[in-house]
Amino acid sequence: MLRPLLPVVSLTLLLAGCQHGPLTSAVADEREQEVAESAEVSPRTVDDTARNEADRSAPDDFPDWLQDFRRQAHAEGISEATLARALDDVRYRPRVIELDRSQPEFVRPIWQYLDSAVSSARVSEGRAKLAEHRETARRMEQRYGVPAEVVVAIWGLESNYGGNFGDFSTLEALATLAFEGRRRDFARGELMAALRILDAGDIAPERMIGSWAGAMGHTQFMPSSFESYAIDGDGDGRRDIWGSIPDVMASTANYLARAGWQSGQPWGMEVRLPQGFDYSQTELTTRRSSQEWAEQGVRGIRDDTLPSFGQASVIAPAGARGPAFLVGANYRAILRYNNATSYALAVASLSDRIAGDPGIQGEWPRDAQPLSRSQVRDLQRALNERGFDVGEPDGVMGPNTRRGLREYQRSIGETPDGFATVSLLERLQRR
Repeated sequence: MLRPLLPVVSLTLLLAGCQHGPLTSAVADEREQEVAESAEVSPRTVDDTARNEADRSAPDDFPDWLQDFRRQAHAEGISEATLARALDDVRYRPRVIELDRSQPEFVRPIWQYLDSAVSSARVSEGRAKLAEHRETARRMEQRYGVPAEVVVAIWGLESNYGGNFGDFSTLEALATLAFEGRRRDFARGELMAALRILDAGDIAPERMIGSWAGAMGHTQFMPSSFESYAIDGDGDGRRDIWGSIPDVMASTANYLARAGWQSGQPWGMEVRLPQGFDYSQTELTTRRSSQEWAEQGVRGIRDDTLPSFGQASVIAPAGARGPAFLVGANYRAILRYNNATSYALAVASLSDRIAGDPGIQGEWPRDAQPLSRSQVRDLQRALNERGFDVGEPDGVMGPNTRRGLREYQRSIGETPDGFATVSLLERLQRR
């Protein structure tokens, strides 16, 4: 699912699960679990069974809330005809609230996520989809400067090439979340945006289908992002990211172009780091020219020349034992679509594989056991107790936690790569 860009729309932390915002790799992992392995691409409607179940379990005050929202929507310019079509049959969906409040304890390691996200089957289907829509894909590439393989890769990750972009009514999902979700104001704004889309005639209410969090269509736009970046790619006067592949490709490419995609540049490349490399530099906030990185001994994985980036970062998502990557502006543009390292690397690797290039060459530390969310909190508490201040324990491996962990690793003579494992936690907890 796609997150709004700055400064066109305000950056808001999106609803959990399959949302895109300043979150951890868990978000991309959860989204990956939602993707079906195969399904027919076709317009979908809401399951009547789900409607009937919702009817039986709706809170008593939901109808009153919906009526009040309807009055507000009319005051904001939504026509009565659209409100009737969109909201007359809207039902409360208890499953949406269950999903909104669920926070999985265990997150797959990045290598397991990539094994699934960039599987041979997904690569093969991506090549087939590109061949099937080659003329459209190349036309959008010429217009927006975003390689067709990157657009197809996002399509593959977001909905398995249209196989599963969700079966929730966007209107019902957002109404439920606006009524009692964790971020009600955000959901209300997205619901209003969905009504404006309907009022403009882009899609019929029964075809506005997507994820439980309100992300819609083949490449999972939130309604506010749809308003800002969706494109009529086939010239029929409507922006249809549910049924028109030209619209899907144009909208996705337009988003990336607006996110800062630089035409003619790669996303980055896999690299080899020299012995003694300072891993405290492996943060996206650390940016240097390719020449500066080369002077430190950073080389392409096959000793090839580094891309010519003015502002590049080196990342090592599995620490010193895993692969490392030099990434530039286009990698950061992918992160604007979904701010998770696992997701961005999956898009990058899948697009490379679709184009016929090899995937990631380095070996992942598959014997390492990454931390669960509660174990990350334990790690943060232990670091704080040892004097490596990382702030309030929140279960998220952010920059402050990695910084504190690197300081601890340095103090015990280990490579300070900031990669947290169960064995490292156990050592830290020993007195």
